[in-house]
Amino acid sequence: MEKTIRLTVAQALVKFLNNQYIEFDGKETPMFEGVFGIFGHGNVVGLGQALQEDPGHLVVHQGRNEQGMALAAVGFAKQCRRKKIFACTSSVGPGAANMITAAATATANCIPVLFLPGDTYSDRQPDPVLQQMEQPNNLSVTTNDAFKAVCKYWDRITRPEILMQAAVHAMRVLADPADTGAVCLALPQDVEGEAYDYPEYFFQKRVHHIDRPVPVERAIREAVDVLKRKKKPLMICGGGVKYSEAEKTLLEFAQKYNIPFGETQAGKGIISWQEPLNVGGIGETGCLSANKLAKEADVIIGVGTRYTDFTTSSKWLYQNPEVEFVNINISKFHAYKMDGVQVVGDAQAAIQALDKELEKTGWKSGYTDEIKTARAEYDAEVDRLYHIEYTGDDFVPEVDDDYDFKAASKEFIELTGSCLTQSRVLGLVNECIDKNSVIVAASGSLPGDLQRAWRAETVDSYHLEYGFSCMGYEVNAALGVKYAQPDREVYALVGDAAYMMLHSELPASIQEHAKINVIVFDNMMNGCINNLEIGHGQETFGTEFRFRNDKSGQLDGGFVPIDFAMNAASYGCKTYKVHTVDELKAALADAQKQTVSTLIDCKVLPKTMIHGYGDWWRVGVAQVSKSKKIQDCWKNLMEPNIAKARKY
Repeated sequence: MEKTIRLTVAQALVKFLNNQYIEFDGKETPMFEGVFGIFGHGNVVGLGQALQEDPGHLVVHQGRNEQGMALAAVGFAKQCRRKKIFACTSSVGPGAANMITAAATATANCIPVLFLPGDTYSDRQPDPVLQQMEQPNNLSVTTNDAFKAVCKYWDRITRPEILMQAAVHAMRVLADPADTGAVCLALPQDVEGEAYDYPEYFFQKRVHHIDRPVPVERAIREAVDVLKRKKKPLMICGGGVKYSEAEKTLLEFAQKYNIPFGETQAGKGIISWQEPLNVGGIGETGCLSANKLAKEADVIIGVGTRYTDFTTSSKWLYQNPEVEFVNINISKFHAYKMDGVQVVGDAQAAIQALDKELEKTGWKSGYTDEIKTARAEYDAEVDRLYHIEYTGDDFVPEVDDDYDFKAASKEFIELTGSCLTQSRVLGLVNECIDKNSVIVAASGSLPGDLQRAWRAETVDSYHLEYGFSCMGYEVNAALGVKYAQPDREVYALVGDAAYMMLHSELPASIQEHAKINVIVFDNMMNGCINNLEIGHGQETFGTEFRFRNDKSGQLDGGFVPIDFAMNAASYGCKTYKVHTVDELKAALADAQKQTVSTLIDCKVLPKTMIHGYGDWWRVGVAQVSKSKKIQDCWKNLMEPNIAKARKY
């Protein structure tokens, strides 16, 4: 007879999670750091009881908002390069639904997070229960079915014995670099507490190996054949380079063959900006040098990139008629994009295999001084951006569109007492904070500004979520980053709108003595979307934060002032209100000395973010409109550029 242990489903799950390990390059670590939880009737007496009675090494962190705590889990796993993760548990109903956005954020960014939402009763005896959503045509459907669309693996534990197979498959997906993302195991309330005689071998130590699969020889030969015909290659350093820990290998390859490389948001910050071949962010939010070289490149070597529309500028950026693509990716799905040569394998192993064969040919890029020239122009441009200051009525903002900047800036300055520009503030932050600090951002105009101009010197100091661009990620993920690397200063760079949308785990940072620093860029509007609408022929609509006007009935009254410092102070944060360069420098210096979380309330003039560099982004402009501006936009901006872009 096999030996068994009698446990509840929840107890068995906790015991199982304690015995999962990740091995990568010979280093073995526990897979799960802990559990983020908000407990309600759907999980407190089931999974909550199990975690209280015998949590093992799992640390339970109390969340404030289910989405916020789950975004902290995403931030943690991302900063750990997917080698350590958290589980997240909530009650049934709205608590579970709140986590769906975070699950989508995890999956869109290929980040592993385990979701354990409570569920309605498997035996249905008390149905409908509190917070249950009933579907008359299918009583088995619950809120948790909504996770199916945003998870890489989904299961419902309707019987105790189902847990064993479901848990093993959950680990299979969470530890698979080619197919990882959010995983959901829905836990019916009654089943959580049901007992079962689990075999001891279910709780044996399991080591999930993250291997380095090598591409097949045929793919390497095809890639070499393409490169031999080309003179102006450009590499894209994507997130796959980071998670493979292949940055050194990529840099050595680039240096050996004189290949410049641009960075995606996920790939930025693992190779210093000072490296001469690093030509910066690429694509729609790319910089001057990378986009300039991309248009002329005759081969793109995409390493670990998903080729999103921002990386490719809606498949428009690579304008050389002879351009071809070599796609190095551990995921065959992503390797198939752009009709490229599919080099399927681990980023480091693939680059090494390509190097071995390419070396035999004696090939090298045909660049002379183009890379150096592009980098010099880029460096000078960043220096300029970092020192832009408001000069009065003659000032022209970086985003010089049809918005009435003169009137708005006058009102803004009178209301706030600040005339700081956004690019100047970014420059000061970049120059003043410790170089080993980590910045976290995700939404609004800041990701574009950061990819274009942020100078990241140390490894893993740049943490951007731009696969889902989830407003509210910033503050909450910063806490997860702090848990991952407690010895580093962590800065959440967040717009006013995103801060208001979700900063729930800021109080948790006070509770846990896990200091984070928040810098709010308040321009009293959804600035990047205001740029988008005006840049495409529309008037300002639904993007400025203004009072409703009693006369017009519209939201076109005065700006709505928000005291973000007062809000954060109420949680126990050390706060600062800055209006000048000197005040900002002083605040940054003092914030570094604090032991509690800090918030710098920084008012920045609208339209002073950084504009684009030779990019185009396809958006759904109306083909029929009463506005001549919109008609002209479709005719002059959209139609001709759609024609220039690749069709797939």
